[in-house]
Amino acid sequence: MAELTYRDAVARGIAQEMERDNDVVFLGEDIGKAGGVFKATVGLYEKFGPLRVRDTPISEQAILGAAMGAAMTGLKPIAEIMFSDFFAVCFDYIANEFPKSRYMTNGQVKCPLVVRTGNGAGSRFGAQHSQSIENWAMMIPGLKVVAPSTPLDVIGLMAAAVRDPDPVIFFEHKSLYATKGEVPDGEIVDTLGTAKIVRPGKDATILALALMVPRALEAAERLKAEHGIDVEVIDLRSLVPLDTQTVLASVARTHRLFTVEENPRLCGWGAELVSIVADEAFYDLDGPPVRITTPHIPLPAADILEDLALPNAERIADRVRRSLEG
Repeated sequence: MAELTYRDAVARGIAQEMERDNDVVFLGEDIGKAGGVFKATVGLYEKFGPLRVRDTPISEQAILGAAMGAAMTGLKPIAEIMFSDFFAVCFDYIANEFPKSRYMTNGQVKCPLVVRTGNGAGSRFGAQHSQSIENWAMMIPGLKVVAPSTPLDVIGLMAAAVRDPDPVIFFEHKSLYATKGEVPDGEIVDTLGTAKIVRPGKDATILALALMVPRALEAAERLKAEHGIDVEVIDLRSLVPLDTQTVLASVARTHRLFTVEENPRLCGWGAELVSIVADEAFYDLDGPPVRITTPHIPLPAADILEDLALPNAERIADRVRRSLEG
């Protein structure tokens, strides 16, 4: 058992799969000798060499085009798009090309690739480098979408993503890279489409993802200590496939639902979860579902304004308390 940072877990997860399978290759901007702009790929170039760890030009379209071609011809590429905001530059590949290749060829062509990317706010990078865009990917048929919140989940879900026969979007939260967690020795493999109950509770269910998971947990501890409110927190981990069974079972126990989303409010992933619960567990609810989100605005670069825009533990706890007591 070792304590790893989230960023070191990224490198360990990729290395585990590259050691296991020579068909796994890695490409992206500055991922090689530089070790990645977020230092999440340090040591991979030295370990696996320039044929399998390839620095690319500054062209998101070239990166994903090369990855798709490699996947279609038998390799298992991991492609890095440095900031998730840059999906807008190469969105044709993400929306129209590799998600649809297996369907449009009747299964003759598979596209087993992983696109990993730095996602989310908290680093003061401004409106074009701080977005949380899980909902962009979630809406596209043919993509699988994961967003781990801990070093252990980074490694396990990376393994599951690389071994999956379909394209997977792997969101790494930039504000979690320095966080630490216990990770066991040996091979770690998880399962896509499985949520985790990270804090059991009986009075309400909070659904969270990535950076919002530790903030929801902190809010839950505040609610318990200050108001005696016992909240269950679920780390969704995966948006596609979505573990609706865990969510619905929790709502059936607690009878209240809250989502904590870093996405802008309009069309965030929480809206889909609320819709599912309303369809399938309406009579289990004792009150309306509540979404706690970022406002529908471009994110500011100023530290005070960015912090104000994002859900934090205090805001989450206050909104849950007022809803349950109201």
